[in-house]
Amino acid sequence: MQHISAVREPLVTGGKTYHDVTADICYQVEAKPNIRWMMAFGVALFFLGVFFYSVYRTLWYGIGEWGLNKTVGWAWDITNFVWWVGIGHAGTLISAVLLLFRQKWRSSINRAAEAMTIFAVICAAMFPVLHMGRPWMAFWVLPLQNTYGSLWANFNSPLLWDVFAISTYFSVSLVFWYIGLVPDFATIRDRAKGPIAKVAYSMLSLGWKGSAKAWSRYETVSLILAGVSTPLVLSVHTIVSMDFATSVVPGWHTTIFPPYFVAGAIFSGFAMVLTLMLITRVVFRLEDYITLEHIALMNKIMMITGSIVGVAYITEFFIAWYSQVEFEQYAFINRATGPYWWAYASMMTCNVITPQLVWFRRVRYSIPLTFILSIIVNIGMWFERFVIIVTSLHREYIPSGWVMFSPSIIDIGIYVGTLGLFFTLFLLFAKFFPVINMAEVKTILKYTVDNGPTYTGGHGHGHGHAPAHPVTPGVPASAPVTYNQHD
Repeated sequence: MQHISAVREPLVTGGKTYHDVTADICYQVEAKPNIRWMMAFGVALFFLGVFFYSVYRTLWYGIGEWGLNKTVGWAWDITNFVWWVGIGHAGTLISAVLLLFRQKWRSSINRAAEAMTIFAVICAAMFPVLHMGRPWMAFWVLPLQNTYGSLWANFNSPLLWDVFAISTYFSVSLVFWYIGLVPDFATIRDRAKGPIAKVAYSMLSLGWKGSAKAWSRYETVSLILAGVSTPLVLSVHTIVSMDFATSVVPGWHTTIFPPYFVAGAIFSGFAMVLTLMLITRVVFRLEDYITLEHIALMNKIMMITGSIVGVAYITEFFIAWYSQVEFEQYAFINRATGPYWWAYASMMTCNVITPQLVWFRRVRYSIPLTFILSIIVNIGMWFERFVIIVTSLHREYIPSGWVMFSPSIIDIGIYVGTLGLFFTLFLLFAKFFPVINMAEVKTILKYTVDNGPTYTGGHGHGHGHAPAHPVTPGVPASAPVTYNQHD
C-alpha cells in the first residue's frame, strides 16, 4: 500500500516500485525510436536545415541580409537572444532554488528543465555572435591580452558583462545537469546489452558504483552547485536587462528592468517547461511521473510571475507619467497607440490577461488548456521583447529618422531555425538520456507494512519488505547503495 499524504496527491501515481521506475524511464533509452519521435525529429531537422541556410546567407553576404536599418540597429536578433535566455531560466530555478527549498515535486521535471536551459543558452548565444558581422572575431569580446593595438575589453560595457554572465550560467548549468545524470547512466550501463551502449554509458557514468561515499559526495556537490546557481537565476537576466537599462534611450532607461526581466524570464521558462513536459509525458508514456499535480504547481508559478510582469507593465506607465519627462511619456504612449500597437496588445493579452485563467482549478488541472496557455505565454513573451526593443528605437528625437522595421526572410529563417536546433537537441536528449531523474524519483517512493513505512531494496524483493541492504549513513534512505546494479 502506498503511503499517501492526506494533504497533497502523491507525486508518483500507479503504485510504482523501484523496479517499475527503472523500467519505465529506461524504456525510451533502450527501445527503438517510435514513429512519433521519428516524425518530430524529422520536422526538427528540417528547421535545423533552414537555420544553417539562413546562417550561411548571413555570413556570406553580411547582416545586410537582415531587416535592420539606420534607426533600428537592434531588432529580431536581440529580441530572440533575450527570449532564449529567458526560456533557460526555469531550468536553473527548478534545479537549484527548489532543491534548496526541499521541494520534492521538482524530481520529475528537473532533468528536462536543466537540459532545456543548456539548449536554450546555446540558441541564445548564436544571435550576438552573428550580429557581430565577423563571427570569426568573436574572441575579441574576451578580456585577452592586448595584441591588436589599442583594443581593450571595455569592462564598463554591459555587453561584456553578458559574456561573463552567459558563459558562467552555461558552465554551471552543464555541470549541474551532468552530475545529476551520473547515477542514472550507471543504471543504464548495468542494463545495457549491446557492446557500444555498454562502453558509452560506462564512460558517461564515470565509474559510479553507488557506494555510501559516492552518494554522500553526490549530495554535497548537488547542494554546492545549487548554492552557486541560485544567484545566477537573479544575476544573468539582470545583466541582460542592463544592456537596455544603462542606456539613455527613452523606454529603456528605467530601474525596474532587472526585477521585471527576471520575473519575465521565469514566466517564459516555466511556460516552455510545461510545453515540453506535456509533450514528453505523452510521447514516452510518463503520465505516472509527470502528474496533474506537477502541472498544477507549475501553472501556479506561471500565474504568479505573470502577475508580477503585469504589475511591471503598469509601473512603467506610472513612472513615465510621474517623471514628467515628455520623451519617456511619448515612448510608452507610442508603444500602446503607435504603429506597433498590435504587438503591444498581443503582449498584454498573452502575458497579463490569459494567465489569470489559472485561478480556476478546472484550467489549472486541464492538460489541453495548459498546453495552449503555455504556447500563448511564450508567444506573448516574445512580443514583450519585440515591443521593448523595436518601439523604443523606431522613433527617435528627430522625426526624419522615424522608420518602420520589417523582418527579412533571413531574420525569420534564423529564428525558426533556432527552434529547429533547440528541438533537435532536446529530442536527441530525450531519446538517449533518461528524461526523468530515476535516483531522485525513487527517494519519494514510500511503502508501508504493518509495522510502519519501509523501503524496498534495489533487487526487486517485492512490496513491503525491508531493504535488501541496510541503509548506510550518507546515502538517501530510498536509494540503497546497490539499487542501480540489476534493476
